[in-house]
Amino acid sequence: MKFAHLADCHVGGWREEKLNKLSIGHFKRAIDLCLEENVGFVLISGDLFDVAMPGYEVINEVAKQLARLREDDVSVYIIPGSHDYSATGKTALSILESADLCVNACKFNDDKLQIVEDKTGVKISGMLGRRGGLEKEDYKRLERKHLENENGFKIFMFHTALEEFKPKDLDDVECTSYLDLPKNFSYYAGGHVHYLFDVVKEGYGKIVYPGPLFPNNFKEIEELKKGSFCIVDDKLNVERRFLELGNGVMSFSVSGFSPSEINFEIEKIIGENEFSGKIVTLRISGELENGKISDVKVREFAKRIEEKGALYVLKNTNKLKMKEFEEIKLQGEVKDIEKELIKGHLGQFKIEREQELTEELIELLSQEKLEGETNALFETRIINAVLKSLKLEI
Repeated sequence: MKFAHLADCHVGGWREEKLNKLSIGHFKRAIDLCLEENVGFVLISGDLFDVAMPGYEVINEVAKQLARLREDDVSVYIIPGSHDYSATGKTALSILESADLCVNACKFNDDKLQIVEDKTGVKISGMLGRRGGLEKEDYKRLERKHLENENGFKIFMFHTALEEFKPKDLDDVECTSYLDLPKNFSYYAGGHVHYLFDVVKEGYGKIVYPGPLFPNNFKEIEELKKGSFCIVDDKLNVERRFLELGNGVMSFSVSGFSPSEINFEIEKIIGENEFSGKIVTLRISGELENGKISDVKVREFAKRIEEKGALYVLKNTNKLKMKEFEEIKLQGEVKDIEKELIKGHLGQFKIEREQELTEELIELLSQEKLEGETNALFETRIINAVLKSLKLEI
């Protein structure tokens, strides 16, 4: 008996249509491999979708793939993750379960977490993930005795970071301890943290994170360069399967002290490389001693890279800044500090009602995504609000 362990698919989570199609393609390819391997069942440990209720096309594409598994008598067990969970229960996952395309492994009866038995005889249970790590408290309240005393080959699905094994970028975040998981399960199918990890702990069995099925942001594409999931046998041998992004990923980092220096380095990159079918990440950084950030011809270079055959170009200029601004150190409430910083930089640009407009833009750009709102709809809403504030039309 073999089973597949997927997590963090985030299907439909990219604003860029080409990358969205790739994420759907990765999900389809994973299902192809599951069928080729004749797995007994499939686990999806949270964040199948990037939001609780994505668009029709995304749900439809995922439903088609799950239907292929059902036709082959392969059951799919899911738990909601921090992205596709909603307290209202009105989610794409609930639609898929109602259509008999999957089973939610996180079910309670009389405040007791239930165990589902697959036709293979494997027993499965799991806990959902919440935004902001709120599931940490759910584990504190979880009644474990009946779960731990259940006999047989058992799998526990979870969608949370574990304190003892968390990656360095979560050092400042207090996470759930693995000791809060119910004991005596054979396999712990993790999700939420986008990295590849497995460990065996006495009393707990094998704890595994499969990595994201499709990278969900610039940094993940730059570092991981692939998607991944696991095929596991009944002896708990874990075989990681990797899915290439297009024809692969090419990553470049460029730094400099002037736009001309940075432009020169990027010109060299374009001239010296072929990009056919590749996803290209271009990270640009530096403290410019002269010129303007807009003098770095980022859009022009991205277009030229795509003209040389790249599938898509992702750009990151978060660490590209001007040296002209003097550092201003202040203490106090955030809004008061913002106002003082704005005042300290007034007059550097010739803009009407500069202070009022700056404060208004900060307020607009501080808005958070609404529950169930897709990244694309959120971005459109914010962009339209900013354009209206600036009295611009496109």
